[in-house]
Amino acid sequence: MSRGIEEAAIVLADGTLFEGEAIGARPEGGVTPGEFVFNTVLSGYQEVISDPSYAGQVITFTYPHIGNYGVNAHDDESVRPHCSGVVVRELARRHSNHRAEGDLDSYLRGFGVAGIAGVDTRRLTRHLRDHGAMPGVFGSADEATLRSAASAAVGTDGRDLVAEVTAAGVASHAATGGAAAASRRVVAVDLGIKTTIVRSLTTVASVEVVPATTSAADILALSPDGVFLSNGPGDPAAVAVVPDTVRELLGRVPVFGICMGHQMIGTALGGRTAKLPFGHHGGNHPVRDLGTGRVEITSQNHNYVVDPDSLDRVEVTHVNLNDGTLEGFRCLDVPAFAVQYHPEAGPGPHDSHYLFGRFADMIDEHRR
Repeated sequence: MSRGIEEAAIVLADGTLFEGEAIGARPEGGVTPGEFVFNTVLSGYQEVISDPSYAGQVITFTYPHIGNYGVNAHDDESVRPHCSGVVVRELARRHSNHRAEGDLDSYLRGFGVAGIAGVDTRRLTRHLRDHGAMPGVFGSADEATLRSAASAAVGTDGRDLVAEVTAAGVASHAATGGAAAASRRVVAVDLGIKTTIVRSLTTVASVEVVPATTSAADILALSPDGVFLSNGPGDPAAVAVVPDTVRELLGRVPVFGICMGHQMIGTALGGRTAKLPFGHHGGNHPVRDLGTGRVEITSQNHNYVVDPDSLDRVEVTHVNLNDGTLEGFRCLDVPAFAVQYHPEAGPGPHDSHYLFGRFADMIDEHRR
């Protein structure tokens, strides 16, 4: 049953106000805090919303029409969304797609995710682009309440959000890629792992997903042929335990990292991370593979990057063609490599999926 229009507004930490109307869940008190970022995907809104890497963030979609093809359970990237909220220009009044199992507004309400529609997302995006991702609040509370809450809102800096999204237990996934894949065993460390990453890994190995707090000794006790480090949210410099775990694993077993996993390997190697002004969030980022010269169209979702000048004993393998930031490296003295972007998402559509095959090859070479 549809609900009447309820006025709402966004107030950023710098006091900037944007008007709109409430959608999704209605939080008690009418205020939802978070760090505001923008995402440039043209489709895939459900995958974005359900990506655990958005914990603590309010997602502004730059594409004006969101919700037009509905939602379905298969496209969820986690058991529930972890983002703080959603901002759209226009929420589709009706959805139309043969795969749809429901509408986006009901999906948001079902998972307790608040949203705001009718916002001038072009103006909001330009503001975030010019001034950087910033904390703020949105909701149906009065303006004075929103402004007071916005002044106290916090971003993702210094927050170990991996601890909030990692699974509590272990999950096993059978290989789907035939006998060769079934012969390999990978332990995936869940820093906020996406369902599509697990599906991609099972094409090359059987997969055991373990919590981020799992020690190196416990990981090695599972007799893995390789260890995978997943994507995840928040400030990599604030993540506890994981860099030490990675440091113990490097050289003992092949390691592959994506996104936060990339940052964890970089940190374990003594590298530094830094926050980008407004991050990389979208499905259209060009990345050059320096080994082949090939340009991949990639999916990205991160606010932080590894400083390549802080790394030793690595070869830079991929760079972002928009801003020159580090997108991938391989270790020169141990079997390990990592990329900052998301090869499982495949907006190219399959430009980067070869990286899972590269991981399988590394495992096979190490087993000889």
